[in-house]
Amino acid sequence: MKKIILTGGGTAGHVTPNIALLPRLQELGYEIAYIGSYNGIEKGLIEAAHIPYYGISSGKLRRYFDLKNFSDPMKVLKGYAQARSLMHRLKPDIVFSKGGFVSVPVVLAAKHARIPVIIHESDITPGLANRLAIPSASKVCCNFPETLEHLPEGKAVVTGSPIRRELFHGDREKAYAYTGFTQDKPVILIIGGSLGSQVINEAVRGLLPTLLKTYQIIHLCGKGNLDPTLHNTTGYVQYEYVTDELTDLFALSDLVISRAGANAICELKALCKPNILIPLSRAASRGDQILNAGSFQKQGFSYVIEEEELTGETLLNGISSVWENRESYIRAMRESEKTDAINAITGLIEEMRKKK
Repeated sequence: MKKIILTGGGTAGHVTPNIALLPRLQELGYEIAYIGSYNGIEKGLIEAAHIPYYGISSGKLRRYFDLKNFSDPMKVLKGYAQARSLMHRLKPDIVFSKGGFVSVPVVLAAKHARIPVIIHESDITPGLANRLAIPSASKVCCNFPETLEHLPEGKAVVTGSPIRRELFHGDREKAYAYTGFTQDKPVILIIGGSLGSQVINEAVRGLLPTLLKTYQIIHLCGKGNLDPTLHNTTGYVQYEYVTDELTDLFALSDLVISRAGANAICELKALCKPNILIPLSRAASRGDQILNAGSFQKQGFSYVIEEEELTGETLLNGISSVWENRESYIRAMRESEKTDAINAITGLIEEMRKKK
């Protein structure tokens, strides 16, 4: 039996590409295990997919001063020891990492055990965790051609991002039943990321009286961000987070407002959904979402509003512009070069396993 360990966590974007690979890996005969943090978002998502899950200690790598910077290295060392033990116990043929802080000790443990590692970098420039892990990798997959200049020559391969198969099979009728919406108005889906976005939530809710005259709104607002005063508002539904229903909600949506995480925007491109991207600001991130959004805007896939420029007026103008020009956005996405990321990545996995 061929064996593979998948790793990655911290946000949904570090997990969903791994989930997208599962059916093909199973078709290829792999026994799959997953290493993540004790209680990260990845735990529930992977266990729901009925994949054996192993939690390890995980510390966060910060670019700013925090007292936890003194204690977290010990967590990372503990996670490394646990990962080494799991390598010995599970004896994988190969490790595939989607990044996030929990993946670093796993990748380093795999290198120590002489197990080949393939890493996937979603953003244009590698994040800190992947930068630490890349020297231990055999291959590094990426989404954007622009990323190649930031990766070691000979290791990098442009594969695109794995998209879950079920995403293409959403059911509009199920979404109508789930939301209680009618068919007389178009639908806007707002996705603030798995943790939600206060600035997007406030901008959207401030515009509701105006937007609901023309549109119906599905608002994925993040854990703890429901507004009870808006329950039972006609044409507006809010959810902290959805899993199985997301495919149906995408099928129902005519326009999507989203953060600019690489996996999220690759899904929008694959589904050819007209969209507005509101990337995380440099004050709250390393600026990767700004680069992602800029690339998509340049290619004609997206309308971009910088977070610092987000107001009710700029959001309303953006929605009007995208709606009026939605066919041009759809056409640009349909005519763009498509990559079969799942087969490209699993092909690399097979190749590196055989070279072991």
